[in-house]
Amino acid sequence: MTWIFLTILAAFMQSWRNALQSKLSAHVSVAGVTLARFILASPLALAYLIALYSYQDAPLPTFNVSFMGYIIGASIVQIIATGLMVKLFKMNNFAVGAGLAKSEALVAAILGVLFFGATLSLLGWLGVFLGSIAVLLLSGITNIKHFSLKTALLGLACGTAFALSSSWIREASLSSGLAFPYSAAWVLLLIISLQTIMLCGYIAVRERPTFRAMWEHKKTTSAVSFFSCIGSIGWFSAMSLQHVAYVKTLGQVEVFFTILISVLWLKQPLKRQDSAGLLLIAIAAVLVMLPSI
Repeated sequence: MTWIFLTILAAFMQSWRNALQSKLSAHVSVAGVTLARFILASPLALAYLIALYSYQDAPLPTFNVSFMGYIIGASIVQIIATGLMVKLFKMNNFAVGAGLAKSEALVAAILGVLFFGATLSLLGWLGVFLGSIAVLLLSGITNIKHFSLKTALLGLACGTAFALSSSWIREASLSSGLAFPYSAAWVLLLIISLQTIMLCGYIAVRERPTFRAMWEHKKTTSAVSFFSCIGSIGWFSAMSLQHVAYVKTLGQVEVFFTILISVLWLKQPLKRQDSAGLLLIAIAAVLVMLPSI
């Protein structure tokens, strides 16, 4: 049951990372906020890997075409997903943006059934249905006149991108030729390092002032990287032990952390409709997870 504790740790860290990214997005561009997630995480991921090898020696991963393909694919798609999530924060308040992004869990469950050999019970499919309703609620719908198709589609695109990157992260870990936790640690270091290089290159060419803006808010940027790295260690490790569909649905406990952070720290009030949507997503997660517990 180690993956359960790792998932809860990851969800808690991710809720804080999202909150800090939400605040940083008021001062830094989308690319800069996305880079903040990775820029200081690489040294932390390297230190974690070194600590593992210091504790017990292990071989190096198998750097074959399949392994590197999953690494590159997951790196690119996760950058896109993070950028979409930042756009969500700019379109709506923090809790609603995070809730829409959490459609990832529902998409991961569907992808798991279709492509990765997972199975869902009747309760599981009920969870998927309730989660879909929750996404509509979180998009701001009260009746058909107030339905925000743009926000709903952006949230679904964000969740899909995160779900796809998570699936490829797991496949990279399984194809590394290493046992847990070394497989997850190597995948984490390689993906974060590649993402940092790609984003730094893009910003250096297209948005050089963004580096100055990030430096001016270095405390928040550093905090985003720290919470992101610890959260990623939890996610990557959990997904090495259990299928993405189960990890991401259990990870929906993040919505409760999100509500607490949004109300108590960010001082952002929630509409009754938003609270109902977040609660429905949590219920959906429980229903999807029940058969596997």
